[in-house]
Amino acid sequence: MRAMAATNPAVISVIGNDQKGVVSRVSTYLAEHRVNIEKIDQTVMEGLFIMTMLVDLADLDLRLDQLVMDLKAIGEEMQMETTVRLHTERARKTIAVLVSREPHCLEALAESHRSGELEADIGLVLSNHQDLAPLAERYSLPFRYFPSKDKRAHMDFVLSELGSLRPDLVVLARYMQILPSDVVQAYEGRVINIHPSLLPHYPGANAYQQAFDAGVRVCGCTAHVVTEDLDEGPIIFQDVFHIAVGEDRVEDIRKRGQELEAKVLHKAVQLFVRDEIVIADGKVLFRPGRIS
Repeated sequence: MRAMAATNPAVISVIGNDQKGVVSRVSTYLAEHRVNIEKIDQTVMEGLFIMTMLVDLADLDLRLDQLVMDLKAIGEEMQMETTVRLHTERARKTIAVLVSREPHCLEALAESHRSGELEADIGLVLSNHQDLAPLAERYSLPFRYFPSKDKRAHMDFVLSELGSLRPDLVVLARYMQILPSDVVQAYEGRVINIHPSLLPHYPGANAYQQAFDAGVRVCGCTAHVVTEDLDEGPIIFQDVFHIAVGEDRVEDIRKRGQELEAKVLHKAVQLFVRDEIVIADGKVLFRPGRIS
């Protein structure tokens, strides 16, 4: 006989360092309060335990807020992060996009946003130049600009604008500024950058020139989480393209690379907003199964 669908579904997530008794502890508490477990996906990767439960709250014998607080307390006792979300309440995330002058990554995100493919809302575009204001206007995206000649003043502007928006994710779409530690810490684990090389190769500036000078036959780009260590954050997604050594010029490599940058950054953003990845303990891990 086929099981009946949950009438009041919710999703419970548990993330933290692997230890014995996690599943038993959470499952026992749920059973005590008449919560039926419909599905469990769990895995351990590099010492990190990730569990997602689809449960039915139809017969829950206490208030929902009490359930949330109790599970949070259980998580804190085990030094793990425990969250509860009603299955029908998957809120769209809001992202802020930071840019400088290169349009390709912003345009890819904006087009995806307009078509509905991007499962998030672009709440703001911030820049240290005015060059991309017309592009943002074309896609009806709010655009704010402040020059970066005074680096600290510019970063204070960025912090202020982000503080007003309170985005779930900050995307550096060829934003040619290094974020200071206070910005990185304010949005720890929620800033994604696109770098034009296969990190850890060719970090820093002029990556395509570095690849050309090295005579490599394969190049690529990397979407990674931003940390205080330049271009050393956990990698989310990478892809490659080939170089015809002796035929391709630096301009050819850059053009091919920019096309791929837009695709790789878009992929990384989608993984984040769809909750398909977990960023914890300096690692990016894929969830064992997406319960949407």
